[in-house]
Amino acid sequence: MDAPVISFIVIAVLLGLLIIALGFSGVRRIRLRRALGTVDASICLTGNSWQMGVCRYQDKDLEWFRLISLSVGPKHTFKRSSLELLGRRAPSEVEAVRVQPDVVIVELQYEGRDIRLAMNFDAYTGLSSWIEAGPVIGVGTWR
Repeated sequence: MDAPVISFIVIAVLLGLLIIALGFSGVRRIRLRRALGTVDASICLTGNSWQMGVCRYQDKDLEWFRLISLSVGPKHTFKRSSLELLGRRAPSEVEAVRVQPDVVIVELQYEGRDIRLAMNFDAYTGLSSWIEAGPVIGVGTWR
């Protein structure tokens, strides 16, 4: 085979793989958004930068998925019983350019680590209700 033919085949295969990866990522995003209990939320763990993603409420866990990823599993999973809601605030000037417009910064603590989520106010009210509605430690059967 000639070098141009091999180059064409390699480029065609790479382009095909790219199209398949983009399609899979798009289908993943649509499936995440259609599931009940999902909200758009950027996350910032202590010392890291903001990352865009989707939060999903489960019975016992809060799961966070990267917005653009091929992974089917969550990047971070937080146990409901260990999450503590510290409050909400408006984004600082530095944060305002890194997060979506019209969001509140939700400050949480999870097993001694500070976590910040950027989400719209409606999503915040849902998150705070979900955390507060969980059974008290020592009461209930799932903790």
